[in-house]
Amino acid sequence: MSGNGTTADDDPLQTAVWRLRSRACWADAAALLPTDTPRATLQRATLLVERCLYTERGWEAAEGALRTAEARALSDEERGAAACERGQLAYAATLHGVRDRADEARAALGRAAALIAPGAPGRALLDFRRGLLAENLTHSPQAARAAYRRAHAGATAQADPLLLSFTWRHLAGLALREGELAEARHGFTESLRLREELGYLVGTAPALFSLAETEPEPEASRLREEARRLFRLLGGVPTWLAEHLTPPTPGAATA
Repeated sequence: MSGNGTTADDDPLQTAVWRLRSRACWADAAALLPTDTPRATLQRATLLVERCLYTERGWEAAEGALRTAEARALSDEERGAAACERGQLAYAATLHGVRDRADEARAALGRAAALIAPGAPGRALLDFRRGLLAENLTHSPQAARAAYRRAHAGATAQADPLLLSFTWRHLAGLALREGELAEARHGFTESLRLREELGYLVGTAPALFSLAETEPEPEASRLREEARRLFRLLGGVPTWLAEHLTPPTPGAATA
């Protein structure tokens, strides 16, 4: 979830990769990257792991790319980043019910924490992913909030707007669960603003939907309809959003 390719001074390759990634074309983006350097193989793995999380498919391709990245890693930082991706892939498989890999996810992120020093560029992303595990697998909102706050501080220090869009969103989600509507609305608004500024289309529909949960009518319906439009435009990605955006059948009973 790094912001590679989102700034004006990035090279043309990274700009092309970013544009494809942001439009849910992860395989096409990965195909642009060379396969002979640790950095490129890790970025390729990152793209394909992200595809699994958003589409619930491509697991074998992600596993293969990740094994290559792990084999090519030379430094502790590179090995830590590969372990972080291993943890994310195991988390996604568990979250989507493909296979219970929660123990693998925790172990991989633990390895990453031992390899990525506090304050290093990859630490904020690692903290964020540890928050995801705490929130969605361990069901520990307090631990999740602490991890998200560390990630938020790190992303702010590193000027990583894409990661900030995720930390704002997940902190807002926790606030909403606790009935802190104003705090949740602020966080979801910031997340949506960042994603729109970056052109991160694949993450914009979820941001619109989340903000709609905090707004009164008719604004809530307007936001959901915009989310629905983007969801259809991207071919039904992210898949988990479908159950929230599918209009009810006319005449169907409601609970």
